[in-house]
Amino acid sequence: MDAKIFVIDDDAIARDLLAEALTKDGFDVEAFDNGATAITRGKETKVDLVLTDIRMGVVDGVAVLREFKRFSSDTSIVLLTAFGSLEGAIEAIKQGAYDYLAKPFKKEEIRLVVQRSLEHSRLVRENARFRSELRTREPWTQLVGSSPAMLEVYKLVARVSEGRSTILIEGESGTGKELIARAIHSNSPRRENAFVPVNCGALPDALLESEMFGYEKGAFTGAVGAKAGLFESANGGTLFLDEIGELGTGLQVKLLRVMQDQEVRRVGGTTSVKVDVRLIAATNRDLAGLVKEGKFRDDLYYRLNVVRIALPSLAQRREDIPMLAQHFLQKFAGGAPHVKGFDKATLSLLERHSWPGNVRELENAIERAVSLSHGPLLLPEDLPEAIRQKTEQNEEGPAPLQLESDREALLTLDEVEKRHLVRVLKETRGNKVKASKILGIDRRTLYRMAERFGLDLGEDAEEK
Repeated sequence: MDAKIFVIDDDAIARDLLAEALTKDGFDVEAFDNGATAITRGKETKVDLVLTDIRMGVVDGVAVLREFKRFSSDTSIVLLTAFGSLEGAIEAIKQGAYDYLAKPFKKEEIRLVVQRSLEHSRLVRENARFRSELRTREPWTQLVGSSPAMLEVYKLVARVSEGRSTILIEGESGTGKELIARAIHSNSPRRENAFVPVNCGALPDALLESEMFGYEKGAFTGAVGAKAGLFESANGGTLFLDEIGELGTGLQVKLLRVMQDQEVRRVGGTTSVKVDVRLIAATNRDLAGLVKEGKFRDDLYYRLNVVRIALPSLAQRREDIPMLAQHFLQKFAGGAPHVKGFDKATLSLLERHSWPGNVRELENAIERAVSLSHGPLLLPEDLPEAIRQKTEQNEEGPAPLQLESDREALLTLDEVEKRHLVRVLKETRGNKVKASKILGIDRRTLYRMAERFGLDLGEDAEEK
């Protein structure tokens, strides 16, 4: 019997196109223009997969997801949206969605998702993969950004948190590797136990070995008593090894042995201690390249690289800069309550800077600006000189967004969306066909966005 699929979208064009494509692929498809009708029908028949838009009427996609998980826990749910956001991704995963896709998507992409979600539904009918709640804790609240690259990171973090696989986080300095590691731990079954961070590049190997594995009394000069190592301290929890690429070859061998045997032997000791530790490693170096150069053991690399999370640089997600800047402004404004937002020229400089130090550099720049500011808005002269004098234009993407007035200095995600929509309409001189193409949405969605923001698109005349 063909798989049963529900397609739910109040956009008739998008709904009919998707339903028609899935029907041609041989699936038994029913289409609905609202969530309430689909839920009622779902209680009457077995449904393998639900593809639902998020933003609809009273019963939106998240409500559809909750209801189906309540009465049909083995039905896979895929949420579709033209407005990707961190909150949406986290909420989708929290409630048990199999996937979260941003419109528009290619036919091959949706076919692959359908295939995988149906297989998932068959394999885990009695225990949906994401039914366990991901509790919103501090590490999540510090992860800021809604760019496509970060949404992929959030989804991957949510999926691997419940397991015990070793994680390798790769990214430039300042991209937030430890925050990601803490988010994984805080949303895992180990969250009540210790999260122990270790900077492998901060200590010479001899000291790092005794720190990681512990030592017995008399093991070396100054060892006046026994001390448990960080592996023992992290027992039942998570050990985060930052800058793993800095480990010497001797320590690499010992770390590999601990990973294989799940037991440690203290320096100077004769007996081993069993440990139950989830390992998360991070690096800003090319470990695969170090393996080729003979500077990093290939067997350790393969042990570490079970699940890889690649963090984008800030230059690769410039659309997140206004949101990050506002986040850091709120973080540091406690000591300067007179500071309320950004001058438009200041935000322009932030959006155009190359940010070699990534999010950490941006955070430091905002902290400095807040401490130096005397007015309600952060001015260009409050920023570090390097940002003011040498700002590289991002040649790969569109020109930076500009604040239209001081009233818009405190940015919300809706305000960023509105500004971008206004800018696209301005550059296309109100041509709705061109604007829809640039935004990657259909014209009906364009009209809904304009209505939401109170924008007049004018007469719907034929456009070339």
